[in-house]
Amino acid sequence: MIGDTGRGGYGHGVATVWGAVADADVVAVADPDAGGREKAQRSLGADRGYADYREMLDREKPDVVSVCPRWMDQRTEMVIAAAEAGCHIYSEKAFAATLGDADRMVEAVRRNGVKLQLAHQMRRSPVTLEVRRLVEAGEIGAVQEIRTRGKEDRRAGGEDLMVLGSHLCDVLRIFLGDPRWVFAHVTEDGEELRAEHVREGTEPLGPIAGREIAAMFAFDGGVHGYLGSKQNREAHLPTEEARRNTGVRFGTTIYGSRGVIHLPNAIYPQGAEAHILRNPRWIPDASAGWEAIPVEHDRRFEDQTHVTANLRMAEDLLEAIRDDREPACSERAGRWTTEMISGIYASQVAGAPARLPQEERGGHPLERLTNARN
Repeated sequence: MIGDTGRGGYGHGVATVWGAVADADVVAVADPDAGGREKAQRSLGADRGYADYREMLDREKPDVVSVCPRWMDQRTEMVIAAAEAGCHIYSEKAFAATLGDADRMVEAVRRNGVKLQLAHQMRRSPVTLEVRRLVEAGEIGAVQEIRTRGKEDRRAGGEDLMVLGSHLCDVLRIFLGDPRWVFAHVTEDGEELRAEHVREGTEPLGPIAGREIAAMFAFDGGVHGYLGSKQNREAHLPTEEARRNTGVRFGTTIYGSRGVIHLPNAIYPQGAEAHILRNPRWIPDASAGWEAIPVEHDRRFEDQTHVTANLRMAEDLLEAIRDDREPACSERAGRWTTEMISGIYASQVAGAPARLPQEERGGHPLERLTNARN
């Protein structure tokens, strides 16, 4: 495990999951913070601890490394170091802040012949898999469009897009494949985006901007996917109503010619129940109402939500290593989430659709806005 106490820590279960994997032995933890390292070593059952993750990689020569910190300021170098040490990788999301960093990680993973799994747990959730089966079986007819919305709490807009929007971009690709272009509108409290609106998030994410984001992605076959995030002005209030109303739309709604499916973005299995409406009018009426989609849940660690969600991803990574196949959410899928998020800003800055993949790979689109001001 590579963690960093005080600088992104150990992520959302990408470290603790390995204690639940039958064929895995946790051998070492790297963390420059002595106290955090000792605590993590005890809690994760690791035999040894290191202040320097490069020393750990060199001395332990592990088969798999979890790159755990939520913060993104070290992720690129951690992933590249693990790949160059010949280690397979389970990484916290989001994949990268810029396309340049994404490209560097993809190149390192492929050059060294290792597998990378990104912790977009919706990929292996049995709820997602069942919804995909129903869509492919034509249960709601031909897909007309897909709409996704972020958590829309006080991070809504740019930070929501980076922290949680990567999940939504990945879900769009699960159902529709690779997007061809994106046309987006990003505003700050209703004002057109300006250089002074560019800021850092509450944790290192690269530059972010906007409190309202609306993006339309074009996919093959004339189908469009939409991503939206708009700040809930009451999200910061310490009231029960504000708590109940925040994040309730976080998920994906698939509209078909014969019905609708709503797939919540939830850490499986808690709150992950999907629903289907078998009505071409897309509203419940006397002929049809919303029905829960039955799914057989994984009960092994249901009292440990993050372990349950990550376990299916960790097991898939090990299977991918053994079978020499692409993991469920590989470096290719990870780079596409960065491509889509970056494309939203590129479209806003240009005032036009942004073709995907983008030709401009260096820097960040928001830097073009700040550079123009300077």
